[in-house]
Amino acid sequence: MFHLNNYKVLITGGSKGIGKASVELFLELGATVLFTARNENDVHDLEENLLNKYNSVKGLVADVTNSVDIEKVKQYIQSNWGSLDVLVNNAGTNLRKPTVDYTESEYQFVVDTNIKAPFMMSKSLYPLLQKSDYPSIINVASIAGLLDVRTGSPYGISKAGILQFTRNLAVEWALDKIRVNAVSPWFTETPLTAGLLEDTAKVQEVISRTPLRRVAKPLEMAHAIAFLAMPASSYITGQNLIVDGGMSANAL
Repeated sequence: MFHLNNYKVLITGGSKGIGKASVELFLELGATVLFTARNENDVHDLEENLLNKYNSVKGLVADVTNSVDIEKVKQYIQSNWGSLDVLVNNAGTNLRKPTVDYTESEYQFVVDTNIKAPFMMSKSLYPLLQKSDYPSIINVASIAGLLDVRTGSPYGISKAGILQFTRNLAVEWALDKIRVNAVSPWFTETPLTAGLLEDTAKVQEVISRTPLRRVAKPLEMAHAIAFLAMPASSYITGQNLIVDGGMSANAL
């Protein structure tokens, strides 16, 4: 039950951080993986590196906020696989600044990447998920969707939205046997948090709130994502798996 052998998996934002760790782990667990990212060099470099070990990986340059690129991804899956078993909506972004300093275009960029893209990807790939014997969607949310972690209100808005989207979709698509779950990370060592984690005072503040007394590794998030895709989690849907080292349980 703890495997992904022969699963056909799409991971968005797969060239860095949690996405990259997930691509590598899913391949190790036996899946065939398609990953997307916006940067052509990042996609090419990761695909080339992974092909030295796996022949079941493909990278596509795609902006998942763009309907043309979403259709390109869908057509690749349709032509090469015919169905999709797992969709990992991982692509995300943030601009850390006070609410009053946001421009409208900056707000739109964060919200489009973090909530519009998962919505449109799920909607577009629904017919291909229907053809799977064990379809699953995993949305990468954030603890910022549940608590204020001083990372910017548009980010919190978008991540709270993805959690509600997860619940709604899990109920709506249950008759299609499509499971829909979310993973909510706390601070994790990724390019998105690199600048913040260079601030020693900020890191100490984060660690002091975290019972396990450290920030997370990308692979620890990938393990949670992989579990929610496995047969072992076949009766789990509409849930949010918080992976935060105990932070949200810590009152004092």
